[in-house]
Amino acid sequence: MLACGIGEVLWDSFPDHETFGGAALNFCANLQRLGDQATLLSAVGKDEHGRMALDKMRSLGLSTKGVEEVDALATGIATVGVAPNGEPTFVIHRPAAFDAISTSVDSPTATQLRADGVNWIYYGTLLQTKPEIERFTRDLARCLFPARAFYDINLRSGHWNLPLVKRLSELASVVKLNETEAEMLFALTQKGNTEFSLEGFCQQWASTYDVDAICVTLGPAGCMIYDKGSTYRVAGYAVEVCDTVGSGDAFAAAFLHGYDRGWPTSQTADFANALGALVASRPGATPDWTINEVMAMTQASK
Repeated sequence: MLACGIGEVLWDSFPDHETFGGAALNFCANLQRLGDQATLLSAVGKDEHGRMALDKMRSLGLSTKGVEEVDALATGIATVGVAPNGEPTFVIHRPAAFDAISTSVDSPTATQLRADGVNWIYYGTLLQTKPEIERFTRDLARCLFPARAFYDINLRSGHWNLPLVKRLSELASVVKLNETEAEMLFALTQKGNTEFSLEGFCQQWASTYDVDAICVTLGPAGCMIYDKGSTYRVAGYAVEVCDTVGSGDAFAAAFLHGYDRGWPTSQTADFANALGALVASRPGATPDWTINEVMAMTQASK
């Protein structure tokens, strides 16, 4: 499988350290480690953080051919905190270098992607708040047809709006979000006094935006998958959590890895839960892991 990720490259800033990340970067790194191919379209500044980011990408086995270096803006930084429910919170400082990615479908990288035959386009919401990047994503999807789109909603405070989320959902074949995000979107779109349920939300969202599958991550409880009218709740894995930054991106990569291969839905979800848990048990958004470790977790649960 060949995927193209459009998104941010940044450094997550904690009170006592920094880690390398960005949702699209994390997704591509995990997909590459699973044995697929991933090309990231992003940008970094011509600064120390940018130099370190490119070096880190190479150490993760990722190509840097789609990552531009820009003069005018600094490499992205996100200040990370923790919400009362244990989920990470992010203050993302913008404008940043990733906001300045090329938006031409005739660029050398985009031209090469067409020649290679990309299967999937991955994007989140944050970068798409810039209208020119949203237009580019749509244009690229048309150019890369029949490639399908995976939309990892990732709502960051101050970096999204409902009309944008709706438009990006219309472009997608697969949508991923967490339970809190599902509740937020339900509250903003419900009609009447309908009581919230994940199953009801997924059915309505998939029908409205013609989405094939929706993944809802549930933290330690695992996930719920809506796939062509059927729902599957798949239990998670009990691990000692180090930090959860990057675990959702690992889940997304693992899910798409199995989904593209036509694995049974429950098997795909179980595999994704295992990789997400494994990443959460280790420091950093892109820690070392092996497929054998993931498979050992899934086998131990049977």
